[in-house]
Amino acid sequence: MSGIWGGAILLPTVNQMLYYHIASSDEAEAAIEYRSRIADEEEESLHIEYPIHEQTGRMKRLFLGDELSVYFLSGDGVKHYFDSHVIGFKEDAIRLVKIVKPDPERMTKVQRRSFLRVPAELELAVKLTEHERFVCHTDDVGGGGISFVSDGKWALQSGGLLDCWLLVPYKNGSIEHVSFQAEIVRVNLLESGRKQCMIKFVSISDSERGKIIRYCFEKQLEFRNR
Repeated sequence: MSGIWGGAILLPTVNQMLYYHIASSDEAEAAIEYRSRIADEEEESLHIEYPIHEQTGRMKRLFLGDELSVYFLSGDGVKHYFDSHVIGFKEDAIRLVKIVKPDPERMTKVQRRSFLRVPAELELAVKLTEHERFVCHTDDVGGGGISFVSDGKWALQSGGLLDCWLLVPYKNGSIEHVSFQAEIVRVNLLESGRKQCMIKFVSISDSERGKIIRYCFEKQLEFRNR
């Protein structure tokens, strides 16, 4: 089979090392590089060991739906990039993370960092304190977090925790309510006086995160088919 560069398509194999960044609204966090070894594979997925921070050697926990910008090195030292995301876990001698195998047609020698995050105006209920609650709309949603725009009067600051309920509509007409706790990563004051707030999930069940991922995939397909 010939690849998009005219030669054979190079795919990562068992025992090979992967290097990657994990999607985050926080730019400093998204810039951290991790590495881990491919321990096993299936038809649709690679099973990788838990990621290690390149500089500190610390282990990083991954969650269902986390989006990854990945590369591996070929024998001649060329980096081959692909995008992936976490689809599950496998208990072996050690716990392994299952990520989607790269699509050979979408592999590239240039890093794209195009994470699964879609523009979406969904209704979001936010609880700031026992007595402060408001409803607003999202800017975009993704497997690792969302951003929303609210009135300027709300006291939103980086590091603050929010309890949220998101209304998620699907193409088949069904609607899900997704609840989670999130941390404020960044707040931008808009010219209109409103606030744009980027948040990352800090407490969300796999099933709730899965509902958001499903919505993102539906929207992505919609964009591709336009």
